[in-house]
Amino acid sequence: MSPATLRTRTPALDTACAEAVELAREAAVKAAPRAESVGEHLGVEVEGDRVASHLFACTDLAYRGWHWSVTVARAARSKTVTVSEVTLLPGADAIVAPAWVPWEQRVRPGDLGPGDLLPTPPDDVRLQPGHAETSDDDADPATWWEPGFGRARVLSKEGRDDAADRWYTGDRGPDAPIARQAPARCATCGFFLPLSGSLRQLFGVCANEMVPDDGRVVSLDHGCGGHSEAVAGQQTAPVEVVPAVDEESFEVVEVDRSAETPDEVADEQLGHS
Repeated sequence: MSPATLRTRTPALDTACAEAVELAREAAVKAAPRAESVGEHLGVEVEGDRVASHLFACTDLAYRGWHWSVTVARAARSKTVTVSEVTLLPGADAIVAPAWVPWEQRVRPGDLGPGDLLPTPPDDVRLQPGHAETSDDDADPATWWEPGFGRARVLSKEGRDDAADRWYTGDRGPDAPIARQAPARCATCGFFLPLSGSLRQLFGVCANEMVPDDGRVVSLDHGCGGHSEAVAGQQTAPVEVVPAVDEESFEVVEVDRSAETPDEVADEQLGHS
């Protein structure tokens, strides 16, 4: 028999292992906390040459959808079947715990609370040494050397790009529901405080205590109903910011309109022009 045939051959169910139902049941009853937990025989599965697993229903109410699996085996040229393993396995309808997640991947945004510590790996790609210098061929000002006075590490280009993408595509970017209904964008709002550095071109901080984004980073094309130039009744209409008039170039004339008609007021104003 060739090696290729050995790799593809499906093991046949051993007759002695298949007939060892009572042996498997006794092993399951011995392993179960209560004998009543082992129910009817559900079948047998081939595990390998002269190896098979007998399945029994689990009647324990705490383990609905689970079943007992008892693996039996027989040595070559031996008629004696022995028990190899007894275990309780979940079925398709069983309630099981969520898949195991490594500790370093369990912490999610917003999980950090008072007194908690979140160590940063020394090789975190979002950070670079405070006195790092990029290549002279890099034309992006955002990646130029940053002194980082008082800080051992500062944001790397990857860290800035990751933060910018997260902020822009999040709840304080242009696609947020509140931004779509806003009368105008944050770029024209008096409560908008631009960030420093390269992120200034796209982000700032909201300083309006009356809106949900107060104290948070928002994009220039974000917006809300708390725009400094918003007009009542125009929540969905764009607000045009009109430049202030320089009154120093005009002569302010006080006119007593109490005893004059509109035509007389107009004639008087023409006389001053």
